[in-house]
Amino acid sequence: MLLARSEIGRAKLRFGLLAGAVGLLVFLILFFQVLLGSLITSFIGAIREQSAPVLVYGEDARQNVAGSIITPPQVEAIAAVDGVAASAPLGEATFTMVADGEQVDASIFGFQPGGPGEPTNVVAGRLPAAPGEALASRESAQEGFGLGDTVSTASGGAELVIVGQTANSLYSAAPTLWTDFDTYGELRRAVNPDAAAVLPSLVAVQPADGVDASTLADRITAEVEGVEALTRDDAAARAPGVAEVNTSFFLVLGLTFVVVTLVVGFFFLILTVQKQDALVLLRAVGASPGYLIGNLFTQIAVVMGLGLLVAYGLLALFVSGSDAGLPLTVSVGTVLATSVAVVVLAALGASVAIVRVVREDPATVVSRQSLGGLA
Repeated sequence: MLLARSEIGRAKLRFGLLAGAVGLLVFLILFFQVLLGSLITSFIGAIREQSAPVLVYGEDARQNVAGSIITPPQVEAIAAVDGVAASAPLGEATFTMVADGEQVDASIFGFQPGGPGEPTNVVAGRLPAAPGEALASRESAQEGFGLGDTVSTASGGAELVIVGQTANSLYSAAPTLWTDFDTYGELRRAVNPDAAAVLPSLVAVQPADGVDASTLADRITAEVEGVEALTRDDAAARAPGVAEVNTSFFLVLGLTFVVVTLVVGFFFLILTVQKQDALVLLRAVGASPGYLIGNLFTQIAVVMGLGLLVAYGLLALFVSGSDAGLPLTVSVGTVLATSVAVVVLAALGASVAIVRVVREDPATVVSRQSLGGLA
């Protein structure tokens, strides 16, 4: 498209500034999406990265793991529900730990090795196989929870040796440990020696072959009194605070998408208005509407292409410098989907300019006195 290249060559600064502005706006969209994903993962990553397709809460907990308790009769009733292949207790509590000589609040999960509910995303070392061993979130390594470190509760409970690391498995944005349920019980009794028994916070359930997790969750809720069963995805989505965080970020993302559309659309609308007479004269001397539209789309492609390159560069810079406690992970699928959406919205925003070029009658322009006409 010679016309498009020629015009961009004559107005490098104008098109360069627009590409830079678009790049900054697209970077904000991508950065907010990456930040949202990382924040959500730091809150409920442990729920996502465990093996049980169904989690059973106490009915009064309102999908809050910290407020949930499952009694022994309920544990037995859950295991007896038709369609349950296996079930296991899953405990969770927050402890003040001594790590690297410092006191740190950490979330500790107690699970049954080999049963549903054990952590899945092990990236270093191994799962705990004996009392006193623990798996720790890799994001917490700099806080004294690295592979091979030994930590203990501030109340004097049993020491835990970190034998493995898991990724994207934080809970409540705190260092997160996984240990067998017996060791978890010892830690709970060390904090509260008068406790008669350590009850599980949840029951992790593995559906039988051919049984849908959502169907089984509904069945457990209906048949076992005082509990609420959720699929793994629902448990993560309904965790306290997740919906509010999603809503806030989606509002920001929506506004940013609108701004990108308006910026690109208004730029090309103003540019088209300024040269509308010239474009229509080209039609009068034989240029087809398709040719002019193609040139306009070429300019949009150049601006958006340069803008996306700027956005990718800025995103890579910020992600590489992110804090280890809240690592920013970029999803290629999210980046591609956002890029396509932004380009499509930019084209739609510039459609008004395209319509002006196509709808103008060349005869009305040629007849103007300012252009040498007789009217």
